[in-house]
Amino acid sequence: MKSLPPVPRRPAKIYFTDFFDVTPEVLTKYGAFNISPYVDLPLFIDPFLLFTSDKLEYQGLHAEIIRYLGFLRDKSENGTINDGLLKAWYCFHEVHQNCFGFCESGNRGVGLGLGFAAALSQNLAELFKDFGKEHVTRGSHLEKLMLIRSGVGKDKISDFTTNLIKGFLVRYTEAFAKKHVPSTKRRRVSVSHVEFDYVRGAWKSDFFDLPWLNGDYILLTPEDILTKDDTWINKEDLRNDFPQIRESIENDALRAQVNHYFESALKRDKDKRGRDKDPTVKQEREAVEATLRKFPELIDYYIREKEDNGDIAVERSKRKVDEVELRFVQNISFLAQQLASYTAFYETPETTLDEARRRVEYLKHVIEDLDGYRLFYDAKGAQIEREKDLQIAFKLVCIDTPSSIDAEVNNGRGPVDFKVSRGSADKTLIEFKLASNSQLERNLRNQVEIYEKANRTPQSLKVVLFFTAAEEIKIKQALRNLKVPADAGVVLIDARRDNKPSASKA
Repeated sequence: MKSLPPVPRRPAKIYFTDFFDVTPEVLTKYGAFNISPYVDLPLFIDPFLLFTSDKLEYQGLHAEIIRYLGFLRDKSENGTINDGLLKAWYCFHEVHQNCFGFCESGNRGVGLGLGFAAALSQNLAELFKDFGKEHVTRGSHLEKLMLIRSGVGKDKISDFTTNLIKGFLVRYTEAFAKKHVPSTKRRRVSVSHVEFDYVRGAWKSDFFDLPWLNGDYILLTPEDILTKDDTWINKEDLRNDFPQIRESIENDALRAQVNHYFESALKRDKDKRGRDKDPTVKQEREAVEATLRKFPELIDYYIREKEDNGDIAVERSKRKVDEVELRFVQNISFLAQQLASYTAFYETPETTLDEARRRVEYLKHVIEDLDGYRLFYDAKGAQIEREKDLQIAFKLVCIDTPSSIDAEVNNGRGPVDFKVSRGSADKTLIEFKLASNSQLERNLRNQVEIYEKANRTPQSLKVVLFFTAAEEIKIKQALRNLKVPADAGVVLIDARRDNKPSASKA
């Protein structure tokens, strides 16, 4: 693509340091992550990092989490929790002010509802009555309550943890803001759920002097309690480590019972001769979960192994946070600087289709010609293929738009990645795909056309990102097979690393 003539312009404000007149070096020295008020970044608070930390303040936070869960356990055992108390004690809103959790459409997730509350309360009352009194592990862990039941993942654990340490996060942010953020960019606000009154059984609010932006306060989070992908104690590792957990049981009688129950719970299909087939992955997973429900004490053996390797958890989390900082802060900042060179990029086109096409074309230009492809590679140069990363990059190029740009819009036929609209009469849909997607050709044939009908708009763009020459050949052949005309709104973006002039320097 031919390079566009540069016209100087100030880069768009994206990160905390941009909005609050703070240098990245000052924020890094304080230990906080440089968040973006515009889009959630793929990081989560891991409660295990509080437990295993050498910092007494973090250990105290973890102890308070366990104290609160002990309070809930006692109430669950007494059978005194009704729906109203479930809502008050378990159902927290997402703390969107810390800008984590990977919600592409701004920073607002769904929070913790009654389904989560009921599952957690039931676990405390039935499966984990010994919570807070464990003998195998060195401590108690919130994650233990969420290892068996489905529908409770890292986002729920992080949301619950964030709410329980919200008072710390508020004070941590206030201390930084009073010293480094101009008073004109702060506001004294009332913050709810900052401390729990165990006598009254109610959460208390208080006033704080916090950074203020777009009608809401902003919270900072220390980098050393953050992780990416999953918490250290998680369901997937528990299932994968189950064979070792069974063998690690020192009590011979218990180990024999566990093995017998697991084999009886393992459903196997029959072949044509009536012989047992090897169990499927699903059948093994169901047998593992059934065994853990029958013998929940097995989870303690798994957690003890995780406790013994706490130093690995700290090292892994730091590496993952550094990766996010490189890809979503440094590389996105570079992308923003490149986009800021073109005044025409921010001019208002005639229609949403014109605007969407222009923004996609500029994103293509920066990725292909101005080293923007680096967003899709880690520090070692290995490619990271995620549609969500491409969506985050597009979210960035939509800053300062006159249109409404909504992500993950559900139109009754499923979600579409983005809808650009100016009222009901002018809407354009944008779908992002990777060329490596095995269903790409079928999606190109059917998906956006269905969305167009459901949204009653004839305007759409399909953006496909490829990483290799083979993928480029594949997508272009698919377009020929489908006889897609050149003006059909399909935009290919080349994220190859081996054909860029500066690739050897990346």
